[in-house]
Amino acid sequence: MLHSFDIGSDGAYPEASLINVDGTLFGTTNQGGTYGLGTVYSITTSGTETILHSFSSGDDGIYPLGRLKKVGSTLYGTTQFGGANGQGTVFSITPNGTEKVLYSFGNVGDAREPSAGLEYANGRLYGTTYFGGAYGGGTVFSIELNGGSETVFHSFGSGGDGSHPDANLKNVNGTLYGTTEMGGTYGGGTVFSITR
Repeated sequence: MLHSFDIGSDGAYPEASLINVDGTLFGTTNQGGTYGLGTVYSITTSGTETILHSFSSGDDGIYPLGRLKKVGSTLYGTTQFGGANGQGTVFSITPNGTEKVLYSFGNVGDAREPSAGLEYANGRLYGTTYFGGAYGGGTVFSIELNGGSETVFHSFGSGGDGSHPDANLKNVNGTLYGTTEMGGTYGGGTVFSITR
């Protein structure tokens, strides 16, 4: 046992897997932290834990669910709720804890409520949202590393398409692969591929 989360100002209820950055592990908790709205933390392989960021209200994201993604020297992630529109965010954070909201979901017709982490390909981050898009069944989106430019390039939920993606995308030779929790021919979910 390396660490037991203690709610309070510590994180609580980690939902996502850890990533290894030069021998230190980084992750998120869905709740806990100074404001009870989730954290980003690091932990050494010997069990020394540090809270790097406590998510707060206002324009900050809240309740992260997905795993972090390292690109260069920066970590990137999503929060399910919070941000300027209350519908989730994409954020960046340095290994020493400097956090920045890159994008707030939830404008009309936009993606909303991401529950998975991000994938990186050709200078952009790619992800899914559980809700939102043209049909309300979730989306695949991309966003620039420095934030600002977000593109929804597939909306789930039309016809026999899948709906409500809930897991990380995987980049394989330029094609993204993923799953949806619901939808498809029999209503039990799908495996899909999508080109960027």
